[in-house]
Amino acid sequence: MKDNKKFGVKELALIAMFCALSFAAVLLGRVIPDVLGFLSYDPKDAVVAVAGFLFGPLYTVLITVIVSVIEMLTISSTGIYGCIMNIVSTVAFSLPAALIYKKQRSYKGAVYGLGAGLIFMTACMVLWNYLITPLYMGIPRGQVAGMLATVFFPFNAIKGGINMALTLLLYKPLVTALRRARLVSVPVGEKKQPYRATFLWVGLALLCVFVLLFLFFSGIL
Repeated sequence: MKDNKKFGVKELALIAMFCALSFAAVLLGRVIPDVLGFLSYDPKDAVVAVAGFLFGPLYTVLITVIVSVIEMLTISSTGIYGCIMNIVSTVAFSLPAALIYKKQRSYKGAVYGLGAGLIFMTACMVLWNYLITPLYMGIPRGQVAGMLATVFFPFNAIKGGINMALTLLLYKPLVTALRRARLVSVPVGEKKQPYRATFLWVGLALLCVFVLLFLFFSGIL
């Protein structure tokens, strides 16, 4: 599916499916206790990144906005500020990944794209936490500034690392299933490569490292 392609019934159904999967990921994330009582993790970014690899950069923005608004209207307690932060965070992670993968449709392109998304999202959220967090938490901006390097930066870096690993693990099996069901086609220019066990082990290794960092950062370990 290309960004300039008109929406058909199948395309709308697939976007709706990924919106549902993303929202389910948000609900799954609610099982995980908040870090320091106010920082929440959910695996939504990984689902959106997979959609971006499949459909193109535009769809990462579209799916992110739809799911973030639904979350704001249903289960979120942070209102419009939380919605803005969700949109910025997910788009900052998934959009660079989709843009790079669109130019280099290979496993290497996916890794480079996700790495760029991780770096961009982490840096972007330091700025947005400084700007937005005081507004909805009602705390002085100076207090937030003191938390940027010790709280917000490591949290977002670890969150991005977990979602990077999940994307690497989910993308190929999910896309293969969708192609076998003839719901999506192979994009022009994508390299046909076997799914090597190395890819699985790299994803699992990254997931283990960042989950351990998350547990350490949360004070569980």
